[in-house]
Amino acid sequence: MDLSDLLSPATTAVVTMELQRGVVGDLAALPDLREAAAAVGVPANAGRVCAAGRAVGATVVHCTAEFRPDRKGSATNARILAASARLNGDRLDRGQPGTELIPELAAEPGDLVVPRTHGLTPFVATELDQLLRNCGVQTIVAVGNSVNIGVLGLVVCAVDLGYQVVVPRDAVVGVPVEYGESVIDNTLALLASLTTSEAIVDLWS
Repeated sequence: MDLSDLLSPATTAVVTMELQRGVVGDLAALPDLREAAAAVGVPANAGRVCAAGRAVGATVVHCTAEFRPDRKGSATNARILAASARLNGDRLDRGQPGTELIPELAAEPGDLVVPRTHGLTPFVATELDQLLRNCGVQTIVAVGNSVNIGVLGLVVCAVDLGYQVVVPRDAVVGVPVEYGESVIDNTLALLASLTTSEAIVDLWS
């Protein structure tokens, strides 16, 4: 489909994935991910897409990770979850600065925030799907990190649930960056419409 057909503001949501201070911001525990995001320009590009979406009336949703201090209800049943819990410490505990969205997103009161306390992807056992459907959303613009797992899971689940997905390749990142590019070209390209943040901003302008 043509990008202009996919990105009708009334039926589009920009969905950010873990663009938080404790993940890719000033409080990040994983410098490799923060540096990769900065190298690609993810924070600034995602922020521009969010701002352009708001300006034309698209829905903006931020999917975040945050946990109870006692980790009750959160499992470490995968190596990445165990490593994340160890490295982050209390950085992503509810109420901690690390859970806050990065300033580049310039979050506004009209944005929706969907936190999760478990798993690796934002759709499973959260209210994300119902919120999007209640807002009339048919197309998701996926931005954030990382292409290794989180963004990939977001895209796969969205397609399974019947959404169209658009991925601006300069507003997502993997680690290493070259690996992320390979996933974009060989996997996400089969699931989503690939574009750039500039193309989306220009369309919505």
